[in-house]
Amino acid sequence: MRPLRPWKRGRNVGQTNDIPNKAIVLGGRRDPRGAETDRLFTFERALIAELDLNTGHAHLCHEYVSPRDVCHESAPSVLFKAGTLVGDTLYTCTETEVLWYRLPGFSLAGRISLPWMNDVHHVLPLGDNGLLVASTGLDMIVHMTNQGDVMREWDVCGEPLWARFSRDVDYRKQTVPKPRHAHPNYIFLLDGEIWATRCRQRDAVCLTADQAPIELGGALIHDGVRQGNRLYFTRVDGHLAVVDAEKRAMAADYNLSQFYPGRRPVGWCRGVAPLDEQRALVGFTRLRPTLNASSLG
Repeated sequence: MRPLRPWKRGRNVGQTNDIPNKAIVLGGRRDPRGAETDRLFTFERALIAELDLNTGHAHLCHEYVSPRDVCHESAPSVLFKAGTLVGDTLYTCTETEVLWYRLPGFSLAGRISLPWMNDVHHVLPLGDNGLLVASTGLDMIVHMTNQGDVMREWDVCGEPLWARFSRDVDYRKQTVPKPRHAHPNYIFLLDGEIWATRCRQRDAVCLTADQAPIELGGALIHDGVRQGNRLYFTRVDGHLAVVDAEKRAMAADYNLSQFYPGRRPVGWCRGVAPLDEQRALVGFTRLRPTLNASSLG
């Protein structure tokens, strides 16, 4: 693998057919009242922006507010987590919903919200085979139809399903249950099997076959995205870990803070979109008030 290079704006960026000119960025607008509640990081609305990779300019494309009946009772928080683009359809999620939009107009094409959706981080569409959803707050991955019927569920720690939680509780109304044993953030497919990242274990685990986890080490793991024969994982300490998908072994580990003057942490690293072997878009949120990057705030 060639060395990863810092992104540079200019006419040479985004002019080949295999590198896009624009990117879609998902997130939310912070709620200034969040500090008054028991949830420090709350958001008042979810946002989708389009980023011009040539100029670095972004413009707001869509705003969304979840219905109150699917939000936390005392401290609602609404933001978009990860997004998956398939053709002209953008799949995304809030903390308690799965939504998909038709592009380029960002018209809402579907929405599902179910009681087991707590701190949802990722949705992976499987075409006619439904959707895979990471219910991070319950340490679960759920396979459901496009209409919301559950087909299969996994506890990412291999524990008995619903041993720590109850099917009778609406977890959309609650804060993230603690303790969090794994905190699964992302789902990907490898050789036809379903895998999920486990933040606390610093690895990715196969849910559908008896295979050894992909050990990543270092700080907490967030995204896991496959492109070709490589898997790209972000770490919250600003590292991008690249794994050879066939060998299941680390191919490269980039400290992205070294691309910036002073080499200070630039934020919590989450969100990666590989463009080619030398370029990747990486998202950073603001640093969180934890003692170190190995603890989960």
